[in-house]
Amino acid sequence: MKVRYLAAALLVAMLAVAASTASGGTSRKHATKLVIWLQNDAQNGWPEAVALANRNFKAQHPDVDVDVQYQTWGTHLTKFDAALAGGDAPDVIEMGNTEMTKYMAAGAFKTLTQGAFPNNKTWLQGLKGSCQFNGKLYGVPYYAGARAVIYRTDQYKAAGIKSTPKSLAQFMADGRKLMKKYGKDSGYSAVYFPGKYWYFGMSVVYDYGGQIAVRKGGKWKGALNSPRALVALNQVKALMKLSRASKTGDEANPQQALVFAKGKVGSFVGNGWEWPYALDEKLGNPALSSSMNAYPMPSHSKGKFMSTFLGGSDLAVPVTTKNQGLAADWIKAFTSTASESEIAKAGNIANTTKLLAFNASNPKLAPFAKAAKFSWFVPTSPNWANVENANVLQTMLVKIATGRASVKAAATSASNQITRILNTGA
Repeated sequence: MKVRYLAAALLVAMLAVAASTASGGTSRKHATKLVIWLQNDAQNGWPEAVALANRNFKAQHPDVDVDVQYQTWGTHLTKFDAALAGGDAPDVIEMGNTEMTKYMAAGAFKTLTQGAFPNNKTWLQGLKGSCQFNGKLYGVPYYAGARAVIYRTDQYKAAGIKSTPKSLAQFMADGRKLMKKYGKDSGYSAVYFPGKYWYFGMSVVYDYGGQIAVRKGGKWKGALNSPRALVALNQVKALMKLSRASKTGDEANPQQALVFAKGKVGSFVGNGWEWPYALDEKLGNPALSSSMNAYPMPSHSKGKFMSTFLGGSDLAVPVTTKNQGLAADWIKAFTSTASESEIAKAGNIANTTKLLAFNASNPKLAPFAKAAKFSWFVPTSPNWANVENANVLQTMLVKIATGRASVKAAATSASNQITRILNTGA
């Protein structure tokens, strides 16, 4: 989802006004209503999970009504900003995981105690990381989406590939087999990997133990030119040789699932929703339904999976609430194993590794759930959005893909830029 942040100074000023009008108390005794803001995905996709949470909460607090108000991704932050300024924000709010950091840094959310919430020791790392800032917890993981390799079973078979790869080396060897079989077509990609696809590229970096940036002594330092990251980025360059995708394009324009649907792609690393999108009757190719499957992207360490970036949502308690205890109790009910099972049943990835096998029998869900067990998240700096807006990672990968710069030179330039932006904002 797109990142959308307020200017830090404006948000801090708003919160100062809001805090002066709010008690910040945690009274359970006198509250009569709890206001919850969820995205309309829950209303349309897993209403039973919401109903179950409300029933369990009401059993604990029979005198408190729960008012769930559904929002849309395009407008919810604008509404939240206004509600914070007016001191009447909801008691619980759903936030996209990439939206959390700016608000955490500005003091928009109450701190929470991890041990108070269900399955807290088995939360998906990529979501848990988005809920933490400066060593404190400000949110609870809700649900996630992960990427896996979506591939053509018929093309794999025709190229002599008898099983899905168990290592990155085998994945690349299989890619070479596909290129040998189909690569005479100048438009064919064994692995569709456009130059700006940084989610895929950074997954390789994290798989080798590299990072985008590290924080030491209160300062951020870009780390893409570290030894481990450089080894990984050289592997990224090798992977790109198996692709005929645009070296200066990204995975969304054109949408890679629809490129896959045209028949000239052996595999691509995509989100779970991209599988059915490739089969869309109007835009995709429904005839591929019998020759598609998926598997988690293999690690360079044989038998392991590569870490994936998790998109998803968290639940937070705005600082303006007078009902922090009740808000925490509702979050506990909504993220219980029972409610998370309903969310998983609807085709999502639950917030805990304990439920990753929930959809094990569903071939369209299981690979993505397995992939979510190992995940990474972007640096939790209030200025991370500025790194994305400056296209730092995309520019580095394009330089590598096109040969405009060596891997080391491109990575060093990106690391220096990341260091400056994360520490200064510009």
